[in-house]
Amino acid sequence: MANRAIPQRPGTPKIVKVFGAVNIGSFRVSAMIAGLSETGEMIVLGSGHRAAQGIKRGYVTDMQAATHAVRDAIERAEKIAGVTLNSVWIGCAGAGLASTLARVEVDIGGRRIEADDIEHLLVAGRDVIQPDGRMVLHAQPAHYTLDGAHGVSNPRGLHAERLAVDIHVMLADGAPVRNLTECVQNAHLTVEAVVGSPVAAGHAALTPEERELGVALVEFGGEVTNVSVYAGGMLLGMTAIPFGSGDVTDAIASAFGIRRYQAERLKCVHGSAIASPTDHREMVPVNAPNDPDGAGPVARHADDKNRIPRAELVSVVTQQLGTWMEEVGRTLKAMGFTAQRGQQVVLTGGGAELPGLADFAQSALAKPTRIGKPPQMTGLPEAHATPGFATLAGLVLYAAADPVDIRSVGPSYQPTTKYTGAKLAGRVYRALKEYF
Repeated sequence: MANRAIPQRPGTPKIVKVFGAVNIGSFRVSAMIAGLSETGEMIVLGSGHRAAQGIKRGYVTDMQAATHAVRDAIERAEKIAGVTLNSVWIGCAGAGLASTLARVEVDIGGRRIEADDIEHLLVAGRDVIQPDGRMVLHAQPAHYTLDGAHGVSNPRGLHAERLAVDIHVMLADGAPVRNLTECVQNAHLTVEAVVGSPVAAGHAALTPEERELGVALVEFGGEVTNVSVYAGGMLLGMTAIPFGSGDVTDAIASAFGIRRYQAERLKCVHGSAIASPTDHREMVPVNAPNDPDGAGPVARHADDKNRIPRAELVSVVTQQLGTWMEEVGRTLKAMGFTAQRGQQVVLTGGGAELPGLADFAQSALAKPTRIGKPPQMTGLPEAHATPGFATLAGLVLYAAADPVDIRSVGPSYQPTTKYTGAKLAGRVYRALKEYF
């Protein structure tokens, strides 16, 4: 991407390319600027965030407010990085995201596979994509198959009778995506691409081995939870649940009759997904130490100092989490994540920062569960090395990986064999059955 200046800092490798990313969430808008060094290392040059405005469950509801939030987050990152961005990659968590898997196969005839063969195969994959009126965010080759041998990352130079490719397609509703794009463009930035958050978060929070063996990624955002399933090195499917950590905050505010900002603070400072035997003896203040006298109403069940029993707070939190986990469990079951290979669950997103959530989820789902954070990156501040910034970090890593999109590959070509309709559905079903 073009930028007005590429910073070179003493004692660090030379930066050869700069990437910018904006993650537009319901709770906060965050931005990151990272540089790819001549040694291939990703170095975070600057990052910033601010409270989201004009965004509701991943949808733009106020263009002017959303544009202001995006511009503010970008300017904070630019100030730290000492670079001015011209274009960015956008993360998208709402907009009716959906994922599908397509497969296409061509006859090679036993000869060596050349670059043209791979190009023809990818071009043939365009005819397999059936968006049904929806917008295709990205359509990428996930892995190749040679004569039934799965998991080939690069078939060039190998011999085969038949060459097939599994194509991962991320779909979204067109109008919400155009609104996201427009609010970034209104902030005087060019949009490189809109990336589904499960793809970006998976890039940051999952290991290649997890993606190969089978893993469920649960992004617990402010107002949306995206549940995605990986296996065989690729994303097999995803489902969005209209529930987020903001719903836990609302439940606290309602239960104690307090303002939302007070409930958010109680959740973040004193909340937990695991009850403790000492909770009933601990009284937690509703107001922050720097709040003015009389700020907000006196909470229900509070003492004369406006403190509530921590046990009651934790009870409200766990009740909401129990409902959420039931929905996540039903979603995973519907996606076929039930057999022996569907075991590991990774929680990420801002809601995953709640203490004890991994243990709570592991007990509720009866599956090994861990918290997914961004990988270690030079220059990444500690405040942004948290689950809530996994999608943001994943965006710059994804951009630097220079992903192939079959829609931008080569000239038109007619494949020898293509699978659509019932045959395609059968192929996808067999892939799911094989991994789960």
